[in-house]
Amino acid sequence: MKTSLPAPSSREIAALRARLVDADATLHAIRNGEVDAVIGSGRQGQVFMLAGAEHAYRMLIESMHEGALTLTADKMILFANQCFARMVKCPLEEVTGGSFRRFLSVTDRTLLRPLMKRAANTGSKLQVQLHATDGSLVPAQLSIRELANEGSKDVIIGMVVTDMTASRRTEALLRALTHRVVQVQEAERGQVAAELHDNITQLLCAVLMRSQTLADQLAISNGPARDEALLLRKLLGQTAAEVERITRNLRPGVLELLGLDAVLRTTSTEFTARTGVAVKLACVVLTARLPADTELALYRILQEALKNVQKHARARQVSVQLTRQRASVRLIIQDDGIGFDSEHPPVKRGSSSGLGLLGMRERAAYVGGVLSIKAARRAGTKITVSMPLPSTPKTSTPSDL
Repeated sequence: MKTSLPAPSSREIAALRARLVDADATLHAIRNGEVDAVIGSGRQGQVFMLAGAEHAYRMLIESMHEGALTLTADKMILFANQCFARMVKCPLEEVTGGSFRRFLSVTDRTLLRPLMKRAANTGSKLQVQLHATDGSLVPAQLSIRELANEGSKDVIIGMVVTDMTASRRTEALLRALTHRVVQVQEAERGQVAAELHDNITQLLCAVLMRSQTLADQLAISNGPARDEALLLRKLLGQTAAEVERITRNLRPGVLELLGLDAVLRTTSTEFTARTGVAVKLACVVLTARLPADTELALYRILQEALKNVQKHARARQVSVQLTRQRASVRLIIQDDGIGFDSEHPPVKRGSSSGLGLLGMRERAAYVGGVLSIKAARRAGTKITVSMPLPSTPKTSTPSDL
């Protein structure tokens, strides 16, 4: 025997339609990340947190002054904030869902690939040139880290993109200022050297000759006075030689006349005679003179390195090598002293050692070179300077005409 169910009333139908509308609206809000949690009805009142609830985090990320991205393992952009879109000058809706590779050069793509693989362990950083959609280049630093993606095997990469344009501009201004300081410093050194040579050295030579005349005129019977005059002449001679050495260091005439090889040998010989520290010198034969700025930079770096050896290294031997590669010349200065922690170079109060290392780097950068320092405690110090050689213009041959 069948029992027929009563037909729903119009009120019940309207209530069902209203619930369907509410359910549809709830699903829409969940899909768009507009809901933080769902609270179940009943006695338990259970709270279900939604993985897609990102509203508060989106507000935080959008307020950042740095670009923020989430990427898949194959570099597809899942999320990007407005700051990154402005950085690459591309509408946000065209950034999201596209490939991050289109904003990188081929070289930067190659460098980024292994960093993406290692991001899960330690995180990585990389400086690149972003290619904006208007054709401009934006210097940027990428900070990469794998994000937790519970319940899924898909790898999600988080990336913070820092615009380095202002930083690079500041570095360029500071470098230009440093270069100007170096130029002024060299000009002042030349002026002081000229004053010493033209005035002080000549006066010392005149006094030296007078002291010799005085010693010659003293009678042999007046032994103590004559001995004192001879001692005075010796001290004056040593003073004149020291002033001459300082003058040469301020303005190396040997460098200007004979070139880098000669001044390296002279400097090494004088250092050994003054300090007793042996210098082993090996110089390649340069077929042509280097640019004057490059020769001067290498000479000043050697000066500063030897000064640091004398003051701090407690070394017994120093090795100086000048070699030539295809398009560069390299100067290597290595000692067997006590060394130091290269990550935290010593800067004592009243000491210029830290500033000396910085000055050597700036000297190298001034002429387009690179200086590296490898040091460890009780293992000595190795300074390597690489300077680019000037490109030689191609000579025309009859076949080129």
